[in-house]
Amino acid sequence: MSARDDRFITPRSPVEGLRRRRLSFLPVFAQAVAGVAPAGAMSVIPALVFPGLVFGSNGPNLVVTFGAAMAVMVLVSFSLRPMAQRMAAVSGLYSYTAKGLGQRTAITAGWSAMFGYALVAMASLLLVGVYVGQLFSNLGVPVADSKAFTVPVIIAAAAAACFLMVRGIRVSAWFTVLLESISIGVLAVLMIVYFAFNAPSANLGSVFAWNGDFDSLPLGIVVAVSAFVGFESPTTLGGEAHRPFITVPRAITWTPILMGVLCLLAVTAQDAALKEAPLSIAASSTPLSDLFSQSSPVSAAVLDLGIAASWFGCAIASVNALARIFFCMGREGVAPRIVGRTHPVFRTPSMAIMVVMPVVAVVPIAIVIFGASPERGLVNLFTLGAYGYLGSYILASASMPFFLRRIGESTYSSWILGAVTSVALGAVFWTAAAASIRTGSLQTLVYAGVLLASVMYATFLRLRLPGRLASVGIYDETRELDLFNGRATP
Repeated sequence: MSARDDRFITPRSPVEGLRRRRLSFLPVFAQAVAGVAPAGAMSVIPALVFPGLVFGSNGPNLVVTFGAAMAVMVLVSFSLRPMAQRMAAVSGLYSYTAKGLGQRTAITAGWSAMFGYALVAMASLLLVGVYVGQLFSNLGVPVADSKAFTVPVIIAAAAAACFLMVRGIRVSAWFTVLLESISIGVLAVLMIVYFAFNAPSANLGSVFAWNGDFDSLPLGIVVAVSAFVGFESPTTLGGEAHRPFITVPRAITWTPILMGVLCLLAVTAQDAALKEAPLSIAASSTPLSDLFSQSSPVSAAVLDLGIAASWFGCAIASVNALARIFFCMGREGVAPRIVGRTHPVFRTPSMAIMVVMPVVAVVPIAIVIFGASPERGLVNLFTLGAYGYLGSYILASASMPFFLRRIGESTYSSWILGAVTSVALGAVFWTAAAASIRTGSLQTLVYAGVLLASVMYATFLRLRLPGRLASVGIYDETRELDLFNGRATP
């Protein structure tokens, strides 16, 4: 019997066209690091949760908020790890859910994940524009019209990101990890120098004080989750990683842990610093830059450059992951088949990237043109993005024990872990949604609309195109060439 008769071996991979089995651990890990954007997230996200900006005077404690967000994300990483060890997925949580909870549920998980990636990419491009503008301001270069300056910066960043992604995941991954390393180093040095000169006035005791306000904590955790989302993006590189069953699980396990440690250190320092700063600085979209510019505009400009670079890397990582989900949907026929094409030379999902990138860029451009507050725009984008991620995390975590049962490897611990993770995510999501609705925010309703649309589309596929729905969940299957060097054995 030839190898082609074995149901576990295929002559061609369903995702053929991508550059297979080339990425070592470092580029895969770089994708995860860029997805969470450590330097950018540590500089911006804590300020969004800071009491003076989002919640009024009764905001949640930053250390508690980020500690809870870290615990939830570590649970998610442990739930995703078993599936990453057994499946070389190209569309990440979308494929995992298809194999665990079925194709119709996977459509919702895929839409939710793409929604999250898109919103975080939009926020990242907006932050690139904001911080580049702040960079010129700190250098004393006058900008007559901020809109006329910021919009071209966003367009240029989007075009550069598109070029790097089409050129190849290896190029974009190494570029982003270089940016992140430099940015984290710059942020660490500047924060150490700042506290070395301001240690007597810093009140670290207030950082750990709890005001007893539990109402704003769930919404604060949702915003804080934005600092961690994207850690799972290496699950979209299963077909391109050299040893996907080793490198991908390692990347998604260690990234939220390392990010959590960095965030707890950063929020401790920023909480102490921002509580001593004027409210105008605490409520700014560039709080750390404004803080440093009071004493050293040059240091603030260096910080601006590092933060802008970090968010640029985050935009690349987010769209890279989004495009690969879209690419798989195109191959399956549940999205336009044109997005399932790859570049003939660079072997990247170029069509999906070029379709997605203009949509991602137009939202931050519209925010700037129509004069919306960057601070409020960032809060809305990050919160909506976190909803998208949380939705996909809930479905993927819940699918894990079913995934393992399907291949005969389920255990009691897998059922317990999947249940605990799903309940924890669901509790955070539900309480945050309820708090958002009570305040009259439309964020929850917008995300509910996305979920409803995904359910309606999945129902349409089941009724009218069942064959396409049945194809949902493709992954990089083992080929004859992988085992027998292209020669079938008798």
